[in-house]
Amino acid sequence: MSENEKTTLNLIQRAARQEFLEKGFRSASLRNIARAAGVTTGALYGYYGSKEELFASLVEEQYDYFMNCFCNAQKEFADLPEEKQPENLSTVSGGCMYDMLLYAYKYLDEFKLILCHSEGTRFSKLIDKMVEIETKGTRDYMEVLKKLGRPSPPIDERLEHILITGMFNTFFELIIHEMPLEEAEHYLKEMRDFYTAGWMKIMGQQVI
Repeated sequence: MSENEKTTLNLIQRAARQEFLEKGFRSASLRNIARAAGVTTGALYGYYGSKEELFASLVEEQYDYFMNCFCNAQKEFADLPEEKQPENLSTVSGGCMYDMLLYAYKYLDEFKLILCHSEGTRFSKLIDKMVEIETKGTRDYMEVLKKLGRPSPPIDERLEHILITGMFNTFFELIIHEMPLEEAEHYLKEMRDFYTAGWMKIMGQQVI
């Protein structure tokens, strides 16, 4: 790619970021983006075959990194010896959430796009996917507790879904409202303490 092409690509992406942040994916106009970038709509299609492809070019790297971080933390916990899992429950998940918070703050615009402006794209399902993964992890952990002779009382699936969804929505509120990072770190710790204690209570376990 020539320097001129790189410059044009940067102009398109800058204009697209602004358009998507202001109007969201559904209402954003490729014509407006091309105009703001100083290129024709035809030239824009030479770089991106669709509006969703253009949107993906702005957030896909951050989305994939974020999800991989989350999934790796789930696997790290599941791979622990079963007898070690209860004592490491809050440590592994807490460390993961902290790393994800720092990463999201590094790419605030991209995560604002994902969280607030991605309706109509596959990226709008971020929280749903995380809830699905966390729900499976919770049920697997309940099976571990049963094997360890510390069975959890049955948890209503609807309540489980509400609590897990609420946890992630609380986490992402820190990013959406762009709280100062120092405050966000403090709130994240308070949030983790709150949800850990709540889950331990529901599961009939002693907080470790």
